[in-house]
Amino acid sequence: MSSPQVAAARLLVRALEAEGVEYVFGIPGEENIHFVDAINDSSIRYILVRHEQGAAFMAEIYGRLTGKAGVASATLGPGAINLQLGVADATTNSTPVVAISAQVGLDRIYKESHQIVDLVSLFRPITKWAELAPTPEALPEMIRKAFKTAQTERPGAVYLAIPEDVEAAEVSADLKPLPLNVVRPQEPSPAQIARAADVIALARQPIVLAGHGATRARASQALIHFSEQLGLPVATTFNGKGVFPDDHRNALGAVGFMRHDYVNFGFDEADVIIAVGYELQEFDPVKVNPKVDKKIIHIHQFPAEVDDHYPVEVGIQGDISRSLRALAESVHRRFDTLPSGTGGTGRKIRDLMAGELRDGRSESGFPLSPRRVVADIREAMGREDIVLADTGAVKMWMARMYPTYEPNTLLVSNGLSSMGFAVPGALAAKLAHPDRRVLAATGDGAFLMNSQELETAVRENIPITVLIWEDDAYGLIEWKMDLELGRNSHIKFGNPDFVKYAESFGAKGYRVTAADELLPTLQKALADDGVSVITVPVDYSHNLRLTDKLGELTDAL
Repeated sequence: MSSPQVAAARLLVRALEAEGVEYVFGIPGEENIHFVDAINDSSIRYILVRHEQGAAFMAEIYGRLTGKAGVASATLGPGAINLQLGVADATTNSTPVVAISAQVGLDRIYKESHQIVDLVSLFRPITKWAELAPTPEALPEMIRKAFKTAQTERPGAVYLAIPEDVEAAEVSADLKPLPLNVVRPQEPSPAQIARAADVIALARQPIVLAGHGATRARASQALIHFSEQLGLPVATTFNGKGVFPDDHRNALGAVGFMRHDYVNFGFDEADVIIAVGYELQEFDPVKVNPKVDKKIIHIHQFPAEVDDHYPVEVGIQGDISRSLRALAESVHRRFDTLPSGTGGTGRKIRDLMAGELRDGRSESGFPLSPRRVVADIREAMGREDIVLADTGAVKMWMARMYPTYEPNTLLVSNGLSSMGFAVPGALAAKLAHPDRRVLAATGDGAFLMNSQELETAVRENIPITVLIWEDDAYGLIEWKMDLELGRNSHIKFGNPDFVKYAESFGAKGYRVTAADELLPTLQKALADDGVSVITVPVDYSHNLRLTDKLGELTDAL
C-alpha cells in the first residue's frame, strides 16, 4: 500500500510557515500557480504587487525592519530577472531576503527552450547563496538553508529556483519542515577586549563610528551606555542613523555627505576610531581616515573587510552589545573631561546642524528650500515614525539633516543606492509596524520608477504617505555635474499632474503651493487612514550653496 501523498507546493508553503513568514510579495506566473494557490490555505498573506522590482524592495524593507527574511516571489524568466535590483540592494545593504522564482521543468532545462535563462548563474553574484531545487524532496532542507543563510551575519539575499515540474509534483506526506536552529550570540574574546582597552587607554581623542550592523544587532542601548561611560562622541553612517539618538549630548550626527561636513571635523581631530557595526559599503573610510594615521578598533559580528584606509588595530568579533559592555568595563578613563577632548567640537557640530534646521523652519521661499522640507517632515513625524528617503538629492538632504532618534526610523539605501525603493518599501514598513506612521520621501525621478505600487497600497489597504520633492530633473546628478563640470546636461524631464495621477489610483492627492502649506498638509495626510500623495516643488539652487559653504570650511571648528 502506497504512503499518503501531498503536493510539493503545499510542502513548500508549510516550510515557509515554519520559518515564521507572514507575507510573500510577488506576481504569480503560469509556472508557479500551485505555490500561489497553496498560500490561500495557509497563515501567509500574499501581497500581489504591480512589478517584481517592487516585490523585492518590499521584501528587503520588511527584512530590514524585522530581522526576519522578507520573501519575494516571481515566475521564471522576465519575472525572476525583475527581482534582481531589489535582491542586489538587499545584499549590499546587509538585509535578509529570500527570493523564490519558478523555473522551466527539469524535462527541458538542459536544452534551448521557451523562456529558459540560467537564473541561478544570474543570481549568484548578487546573493549569499543561489540554487535550483532538483527534487521536491529537497524543499524542506533548501528552505531551511535559505533562511539560515539569509539571516546569519552578515545577512543578505538568497535565491531559490523551483522548476515547474518540481512545484507540481506529489511527495510523501511524511516530509516535514525542518526545525529552526537559531544562531546564538557569540561572546567577545577577552584577549581582544583587553587589547582594545589598552589602545583606548592610551588614546588622545577617540571617536565612535556606528553603522547599520549596530542597528541590526539591536545594540542601541549598549552603545549609549558605552558613550556615556567613557564620555565619547558618536557619529553614525547614513544607514546607521537612529542607533544613537541625535538629541543625545554626545551625538555628532551622520557622515556620508559628498563634502567635508561639520561631523568630519570630529574625525579630523581623532587618533582612534572605534567602529561599531560599521561596514565599508556604507561609507568609504578614506573620508574619515584620509592619511591612514588613525588606529581602528573594529567591533562587529564578523571580521572587517580589507581596505587601505581601514587598517584594523584590534578586531573584536562577537555580539556587539556584549562587546561594548565588556569594553566599557575595561577602560577606566573618561574623555569628555579632558582639555583635548572633543566635547567642545561636538557642541559646535550639534549647534551648527541645529542652526541649519532652525533656519530651515523660517525659510518661506517658494519653491521650498530643501531645509524647509526637512524641518517640516521632522515636525510632522513622531520619534518612532518611519521615513524612507529615496536615492537622489532627497537622500543627501534627509540623511544629513533629519534628526533621528530611534533605530530604523530613517531608511536609505547606502549599499547599492538604488532609486525607486521608497514607495514599495513604505508598504512593507507599514506591514512590519502597523502602529507607526510611514512616509516615503522621494524625488520625482525615483517616484515614477515604482509609482505603480500606489495601486497595491490602495487595494491592500496599506496606509502610507508619499511626499514627492518635485524639480523636473534628476537633481542629484545635476548637482554632481554642476559641482564637478560647472554645467549639466540630459537631466531634465517632464512630469504628470501628480495629484490627478494619485487620484487615478484611488489615493488622495495634494499639491503644496506655498511654504506654509507643507506642514499642515503632511499632518493631514499622515493622520488619514489611507494612501496619500503630496507633491512639493523644491528649489535645488540650495544644493550648490550648501556644497560651496562646506567647501570653504578649512579650519577645525
